[in-house]
Amino acid sequence: MRAFIFPGQGSQKVGMGAELTEASVAAREVFEEVDEALSQKLSAIMRDGPEDQLTLTENAQPAIMANAIATLRVLEREFGVSLAEKGSCVAGHSLGEYSALCAVGAFSLADTARLLKLRGQAMQAAVPVGVGAMAALLGADIDKATALAEAAADGEVCEVANDNDPTQVVISGHRGAIDRAIALTKEHGIKRGIALPVSAPFHCSLMQPAADRMAEALAATPPGAFSLPVFANVTAAKVTDPAEEQRLLVEQVTGRVRWRESVLAMRDDEVEHFVELGGKVLGPMVGRIDKVASTSSLITMEDIENFAKEIA
Repeated sequence: MRAFIFPGQGSQKVGMGAELTEASVAAREVFEEVDEALSQKLSAIMRDGPEDQLTLTENAQPAIMANAIATLRVLEREFGVSLAEKGSCVAGHSLGEYSALCAVGAFSLADTARLLKLRGQAMQAAVPVGVGAMAALLGADIDKATALAEAAADGEVCEVANDNDPTQVVISGHRGAIDRAIALTKEHGIKRGIALPVSAPFHCSLMQPAADRMAEALAATPPGAFSLPVFANVTAAKVTDPAEEQRLLVEQVTGRVRWRESVLAMRDDEVEHFVELGGKVLGPMVGRIDKVASTSSLITMEDIENFAKEIA
């Protein structure tokens, strides 16, 4: 059994998708359609930068999705690999869940791009710049991270945002609370805390205004039926019902990304091979979560071609 997985924010970099654009009409069409949907030359920012423009949440989210879907379209159209035939499920990390839903037909490409642009804008607007922060806790498991977050809160918001793998948990909340958490890491048996270069405190209760905006947007553009089950971030469980997925996408804005648990749930569901489309971030995490699982990361034309041969 095989899962196709889709990366989240932080996997963007200037030049992403450039090789695919030159080599494949299928990839080029994806970037053109996203540019048109957003009335913006996002593909030019992806190709040439500047980096600070690409890193803006409202640009990074649709850009990462577009790159992943372009990779998928090349796989499907140039090499005849059908996701529905070769996969048993999909999953994505945070915004990657939208990429996964686009991949299995729940959202059109244009709608996915518009939803992610809005999601990025809403998340940015939810908390004034400088008020919130996030930190990665290295050498922390979920129990240590939870205890640290509770100790550092001191009346402010300090919550586990991402349970990525057994060695890395991300916390999110008010800047003061995150600073206190970083200072307390050693006391809690955690190797170190690193402040993340993000513009807002994602996946914590401070994001409620953004969740409200996404509830409105998803009511206007609800997901349709999907060809493969999706493992949802906030439940780490399989979803097949579009109405349930719509509700979970709203919860996801303030909720924890339960990536470690999602991978374990997919393993329990007999997934042996995880294929990351458009990045090499989740594959290494999968390796740290389960040493037996095999992973592939598809970024270049060569990666895609080799994978298509391997599973033919």
